[in-house]
Amino acid sequence: MKKIGEYRSLLEVDRSVTLKELKTIYRNAMKDSHPDKFQGDEAGLQVAEEKSRAIIEAYHFLVSINPETIQSGLAEYQETCATATIIDYRYENVRLHVHFSNGSVYEYISVPKAIYIKMVNAESPGRFAKRHIFTNFPYRKVSNQE
Repeated sequence: MKKIGEYRSLLEVDRSVTLKELKTIYRNAMKDSHPDKFQGDEAGLQVAEEKSRAIIEAYHFLVSINPETIQSGLAEYQETCATATIIDYRYENVRLHVHFSNGSVYEYISVPKAIYIKMVNAESPGRFAKRHIFTNFPYRKVSNQE
């Protein structure tokens, strides 16, 4: 959740921002710090490139966890959780990446390491994840490898 807060503060938005508002804020932020504005100013160019990368990353992440995005993909997510099996998972930096048999990959954010360890040690990691992870942590679809 710390990363979410950092992204929101970078773009100066709160959790109630709509996708349309987020897009406008993103475009305005990119206009102010676009590297093309700093041609000939090497120090300013480097700062602008770093800031624009951060803005792009923040925008894409916030779009992926926005309630409108989640709602539009909810039926697919529910079907994936109900019918697809977990074929692989990895944990890094309080994020759990879960690969499903239908090719979908979801990232669960702010999963405590203790919960991950319980999942690994569970008799059925898939059943544990359905009960304790899929409905309790913010998620975003990372990719669909089909």
